[in-house]
Amino acid sequence: MSNQLWFLLLDGIFLPLTLPAEDESRYRSRKGKISTNFLAVCDANMRFTYVLPGWEGSASDSRVLRDALSRKNGLKVPKNKYYLMDGGYANGPGFLAPYRVTRYHLQLWRGKTPQNYNELFNHRHSLARSYVERAFGLLKKRWGILRAAGFYDVKSVLMMHYWMK
Repeated sequence: MSNQLWFLLLDGIFLPLTLPAEDESRYRSRKGKISTNFLAVCDANMRFTYVLPGWEGSASDSRVLRDALSRKNGLKVPKNKYYLMDGGYANGPGFLAPYRVTRYHLQLWRGKTPQNYNELFNHRHSLARSYVERAFGLLKKRWGILRAAGFYDVKSVLMMHYWMK
């Protein structure tokens, strides 16, 4: 895919974490795991262009995104571009989530064709967003320490990942 596309890919991921017992409740995700919520943007070449690690696992994706947008040197929407994101986020200027209550995930499309505009949009949205999911998969595959709870600096791991590409 070309870097000249009209979209960037935004997603959040939960990374396991080891913390002192008194901090665990803030970092417990909705799935009950102790983790940090990590927001990232990548381009169509699966290169991370913005990251915001460190939020508590209990924080919603939309709360982390609001924080990223409010920071002095935070996330900005480039002119004539959109961030494609999953249904955990709300649509807004510069942000496109899929249609709700409409087939979305790629595995649901096997052997099927879109029946209307909403399904066509969601199918193409899902195809494009698969790049950010693969970027996270590559990151976790290359850096196994991100798959297990520990004490590590996510920013340092991301810097090494960036320079190794």
